[in-house]
Amino acid sequence: MRHDPPTPVEAPTPDPRSDRPDVLTGGAAVVPIESARAGRHPNGTPDRSNATTDGTAEVAAGDGTTAVLEGQVVFVDQPGHDLPDWRTDLEAKARTRQPIVPTWLRSRTEAVDTLRWVGWHYLHVSGYQLTRTPLYAGRMAVRAPRGFFRLVGGFIRWTFDLEGQPVRMATVQKADPEAYLKLSRQRDARVRLRVWVAGLTVLTLLILAVIVANQPTMVQWAALAAIVAVLGIIGKPADRPLIERAVVPSAVEKLTSDIVIRSLTVLGISGINSAMTKNPKDAIRFVAPITRDGPGWRADIDLPYGVTVADVMDKRDRMASALRRPLGCIWPEGDNTIHEGRLILWVGDKDLSKTVVKSPLVKAARHDVFKGIPFGSDPRGRAVTVPVIEHNVLMGSQPGQGKTASVRVLASGAALDPSVELWIHELKGTGDLDPHEQNCHRYVSGIEDEAIAYAADSLTLLRKEVMRRAAALKALPPDLCPDKKVTRQIADMRSLGLHPLVAIFDECQNLFAHPEYGDKAGDDAEFIIKLGRALGVVLILATQRPDKDSLPTGISANVSIRFCLRVAGQIENDMILGTSAYKNGIRATLFVPGPPKDGGDAGTGYLVGATSMPKVVKTAYLDTAATQKIADRAHALRSGAGMLTGHAAGQRPEQVTPTFDLLADILAVVPTAEAKVWNELVVDRLAELRPEIYGPWADLEGGAKTGQLTTALKPYGIKTMQVWGTPEGGGKGANRIGIARDDILNAVTHRDKKRATEAAS
Repeated sequence: MRHDPPTPVEAPTPDPRSDRPDVLTGGAAVVPIESARAGRHPNGTPDRSNATTDGTAEVAAGDGTTAVLEGQVVFVDQPGHDLPDWRTDLEAKARTRQPIVPTWLRSRTEAVDTLRWVGWHYLHVSGYQLTRTPLYAGRMAVRAPRGFFRLVGGFIRWTFDLEGQPVRMATVQKADPEAYLKLSRQRDARVRLRVWVAGLTVLTLLILAVIVANQPTMVQWAALAAIVAVLGIIGKPADRPLIERAVVPSAVEKLTSDIVIRSLTVLGISGINSAMTKNPKDAIRFVAPITRDGPGWRADIDLPYGVTVADVMDKRDRMASALRRPLGCIWPEGDNTIHEGRLILWVGDKDLSKTVVKSPLVKAARHDVFKGIPFGSDPRGRAVTVPVIEHNVLMGSQPGQGKTASVRVLASGAALDPSVELWIHELKGTGDLDPHEQNCHRYVSGIEDEAIAYAADSLTLLRKEVMRRAAALKALPPDLCPDKKVTRQIADMRSLGLHPLVAIFDECQNLFAHPEYGDKAGDDAEFIIKLGRALGVVLILATQRPDKDSLPTGISANVSIRFCLRVAGQIENDMILGTSAYKNGIRATLFVPGPPKDGGDAGTGYLVGATSMPKVVKTAYLDTAATQKIADRAHALRSGAGMLTGHAAGQRPEQVTPTFDLLADILAVVPTAEAKVWNELVVDRLAELRPEIYGPWADLEGGAKTGQLTTALKPYGIKTMQVWGTPEGGGKGANRIGIARDDILNAVTHRDKKRATEAAS
């Protein structure tokens, strides 16, 4: 379509109402023509650097396509610049170059897996058909007589041109002698030639029969088998194939542009519907052909102006309905390196929840954590590796969604590197990580206060270790450590003590929310995350309760790699994946709760920070038996290299935080005769009993001292109340916040019974 340039708006005239003749009705100042020309750009574009005193151009009255700049009317859309610079154009085209080497050949693992799959596929097909050879031979023998009659009948019809008989009879019925004579002459000519051909063919067959009859028996049987096979193929029914399919293909509809547009228009997005109404042909643009990408189809789409990928991802279930595919097959994602409206729609052949990802660690003899740990695969079947060195990892999900199984994968990868010092704290008490106890420098499994205290000790020790490593790394010569960070070469120098140290805290909310150890543990963890990254110290934290009380914001804000499986809402989603992740379409709420056998997405989550773009990942599944085999192999590897230390070597752990039982201590300082007592009196007595623990409590003043004990008793379900009493040493009586001794005694009794039951089970 031709677009004529807009007509310039005439220059405004002086305002007669103004005392200044240089003021125009349009509000622009008149300047000398020499200065105006001097300010022009060589290519005709005015220099805006000296526009007006406030640095802006005045828009002239009119159609809005012109502006008054330095006293002259100019077009807003300047002519002569519609062709881009050739370098800019080349760079834009280079962004869409197709790879020379196919994607599956770029990764050795993916190439081996692909070739292995192809080999096994055709081996299966060959074996399937070979075992059914007798069946196929029987079918051909049964169908051979029918094939013989078909062959002879067809040969006779061809020789005597019987196919033309109906046409010749039609000319007789129409009494058309000229046409009949013409067809008869044509038939006679054909038959004369075909009789000679038929005779020579029969003679040749007779000669071949005589020759075969004089051959050995094996040749005769082979010739007979070939004849039967040919006749059997000729005699097969049209609706009953001879050979069965070894692999039944799944009925997956090919993805086309019409199907994609249909799926987008039913989502109820106003921006898409409005654009389709105004311009249905160009509202949704396909920037590349729809192609096969792994086990599925890929479509690259530019959404209408103002529509973002997040708008589409929010309605993934409706898209699955429109595409008539399971929800686990539909994986839209964005490419914000292009723009926020670039949609990459991938539709898989198979539901991701039904896919079992095998870990290469199961058969690996050893592993190098500096190369990352194989974690799982994306919906397209591409392997995903999580970098560990110089990173910290945070995992979160609802219970039962595969969080601990994901931790197992990282723990197994770290264990197979004998240079890694492994610390594991499983604060759920179910023993999910027990197979790796034999490889750990520090290990604890439990939910009781002693286990929490042990985990808090570990963070205190790690903080000291970070400080020691910082000094050791600083002392290294520049030629050995130019970037001031731990490398493989430095890690192998065991005497430096700068080897990788991976500390895992599963169910870390039980540590950070603990009334006694939580605050300090949170401070230590934040310090380690911020400074330990370049020093080879790696924290892997997993939680099923991602809130500000159970996961301090200083920790969630500083981890570099995040993996979020199914969570309930936006707050939990952003606590794990980062602020505004939900708003940007990275939503772990879209996963279906439950195990894969029930159609759930357990084990599938969003991985952020490990790759250039957030990615949906199905983690490799390691059950207890597979984990035990990996752990045994790692133990043998570490034992042979002399790398068993600490807990694995039978050494007693270093205890930093003194252990105590708050409830038992309260019963010790509150005699039976005192049924109820003020909180502040209890705190003072506790400080006398254990000053190293309760001394900071007693230093608090006023309500802070009372509130400290109230907060410490909340996890035990003990509530405070108004208690009448008098200060120790005498004084005026008053009502203050206090506790009942019987409540403490009942809590201890209930706890002891619960521990006894768990120990018995």
